[in-house]
Amino acid sequence: MTQVTVIGGSGYAGSHIVEAAAVRGLEVTSMSRGEAAEQVAGVRYATGSITDPADRAAALEHADVVVVAVSPRGDMAGRTRSAIAELAAEAAAAGVRLGVIGGAGSLLQHEGGPRVMDDPEFADAIKPEASEMGGVLDDLRGAPEALDWFLVSPAATFGAWAAGEYRGEYRIGGDVLLTDADGASEISGADFGVAIVDEIEEPKHHRARFTVAY
Repeated sequence: MTQVTVIGGSGYAGSHIVEAAAVRGLEVTSMSRGEAAEQVAGVRYATGSITDPADRAAALEHADVVVVAVSPRGDMAGRTRSAIAELAAEAAAAGVRLGVIGGAGSLLQHEGGPRVMDDPEFADAIKPEASEMGGVLDDLRGAPEALDWFLVSPAATFGAWAAGEYRGEYRIGGDVLLTDADGASEISGADFGVAIVDEIEEPKHHRARFTVAY
């Protein structure tokens, strides 16, 4: 049975990944700094932080895949990139596959074009967060070959403020923002969680970023 640890498992993206993995029958550990308000049956819940070396070691122990769903906001702003870099080195040494949930800001607006975060209309308030996660992607791309990693950028519209409903479908893209026929870029939390678990169970992206949208 595949063993998965989700760091940030009580957050929006993390909780959907945890639920989808548990439904699929994987052995799941959810790690977060605080107690999860809602807990899924069969999931092991642990308290810990990605910034703590001992907690990172616990997350990697017995895991086949560790997924990081931590956002660089609040007191994690400016600390997330370095913590993921440390975890990446440790995952490589342990032979554990690493998944990271990034943002849409580092995606390209179109093939060969500027990044989403470089658009003048991109909200200033979230530029630091988008920039830090863009740095995480740069770090992973420069990581030693021993590290098997994937980073997933969700659609532009993704979050608790636009939770959406489960459709049982999604599309996969590369480095370019995916939009539908009307120009919208959306994905629900539930379908995003399923997409991540699909990648965990049937890996198709090695040392690569991909994006998920309808």
